[in-house]
Amino acid sequence: MPVESPNSSDTTPVRTVDVVVVGAGIAGLYALQRFRSDGYTVAVFEAGGGIGGVWYWNRYPGARCDVESVDYSYSFDDRLQQEWNWSEKYATQPEILRYLDHVADRFDLRRDITLNTRVIDMTLDDTTLRWLVRTDTGEEVSARFCVLALGPLSSANIPQIPGLASFEGDVHHTSSWPHDGIDFSGRRVGVIGTGSSGIQAIPHIAETAAELHVFQRTPNYSIPAGNAPLDDATRAAHKADYPERRRRSMDSGGGSPHQPHPRSALEVSEDERRDAYEKRWLLGGVLFSKTFPDQLTELEANRTAQEFWERKIRAVIDDPAVADILIPRDHPIGAKRICTDDNYFQTFNRPNVHIVDVRTTPIERITPSGIEVGDREIAVDSLVLATGFDAMTGSVERINIVGRGGETLKQTWSEGPRTYLGLGVAGFPNLFNLTGPGSPSVLANMVLHSELHVDWVADAMAALDAMGADAIEARPDAVDEWVRECSERAARTLMPEANSWYLGANIPGKPRVFMPFVGGFGVYRQIIGDVAADGYRGFEMIRRHPTSD
Repeated sequence: MPVESPNSSDTTPVRTVDVVVVGAGIAGLYALQRFRSDGYTVAVFEAGGGIGGVWYWNRYPGARCDVESVDYSYSFDDRLQQEWNWSEKYATQPEILRYLDHVADRFDLRRDITLNTRVIDMTLDDTTLRWLVRTDTGEEVSARFCVLALGPLSSANIPQIPGLASFEGDVHHTSSWPHDGIDFSGRRVGVIGTGSSGIQAIPHIAETAAELHVFQRTPNYSIPAGNAPLDDATRAAHKADYPERRRRSMDSGGGSPHQPHPRSALEVSEDERRDAYEKRWLLGGVLFSKTFPDQLTELEANRTAQEFWERKIRAVIDDPAVADILIPRDHPIGAKRICTDDNYFQTFNRPNVHIVDVRTTPIERITPSGIEVGDREIAVDSLVLATGFDAMTGSVERINIVGRGGETLKQTWSEGPRTYLGLGVAGFPNLFNLTGPGSPSVLANMVLHSELHVDWVADAMAALDAMGADAIEARPDAVDEWVRECSERAARTLMPEANSWYLGANIPGKPRVFMPFVGGFGVYRQIIGDVAADGYRGFEMIRRHPTSD
């Protein structure tokens, strides 16, 4: 029943629901389906004009998933698995969005999703333990539970380059690409950034641009996608093997069914090591970094992968001096997320493509007609910012989330994100964050990860009701211990050696904390399952009005 807002001077009714879900991407869609199936009333708010999350916004040319399409799909409904036919080994953005639209329609999800609406405030009532959620359209909703399904890569990083606002040409960020595309024919284009989105977009932009200047601060490792169309026989084999494929994926390090070589990279012969790397190279995608179990823990083992990679890349770049600029020297391979590409390095053999090393000749400023580097100005008509995201925490911190005693989540996370299991935060009862810091997050298959988190939250909600409790809240000591465990696990790997967005290194002033859980998806799944089985160890189950025996 609608109630009046206790914090409003008018009598605008406040809608009351069991659960508010923020975001209608992969996690948000499944959250809506699961919670509603469990009998809860749910309201989903989505800032975009359509569902799909990252796949709604990121429409730049070449946008493609780096997890095999057969695995980057929901597992909760076998009929859905059997009826959908993926066309390629690694699906493109349009196909993934078609799939998510199909899911939304098949399960009648749209009726509980409000589009073009951004949640701006979430405030806890300390007495009732309910959340008052406010949107930028003026709507207010009271909810018992709030679930943040914002995605770890949804808050665009706009670089603070002097003069950017003065540029008279067109400026586009890869995360908010126009839906009808951009025609770069005959234009001089500048791309700033060579992370995943830049590496995927650059070959496509180069095909039509008159001149393309790529401004690279940090070279990155990238593996050819090895993409291929899927025929009926392959699809049928995948579908028949789904139960086993999903089992292996859920027990794996990254949520895919592929297992690393059983021995150390340093214990096998050179021929066996080369064959193992070659198989992963042909598989394509990010799994190259998991060819051997010690690849991201032992520097000498990592060097064997780096040397194999470098030989492959130098073989396809005509100019050795260009190859020197494009090959990373500042971090172990895999310490940053390995990118997936279609002829990225070969693109620099084109006469219309030029690499600009901004480490040696930094960008001084952007002018109305171009970009000043060193003592020269490079004229461009169009500017593409492939500068990534304020990852893991940026999208959460854009919402004013106020917990116990009026403390905001931003204050609680002022020195870095602090969670228990990546799911709960002390001082914020019945607030759950999905696939964010303190969980495997971007180190795992985000579809299966989303399902894992949503199912855990749904089961916790049911456990609360069974106990007659009102709220579940992470204990401060459990948060302290989990933050310490995540940090210690990361320190035992090579991953903190890179200035990566895993650490927040791409955002000036952001605390340097390694944010994901690096112990592996299967290990994490076992941990959170054990916590639930042990009566939600580390959480407090709260009754507003305790009963006496």
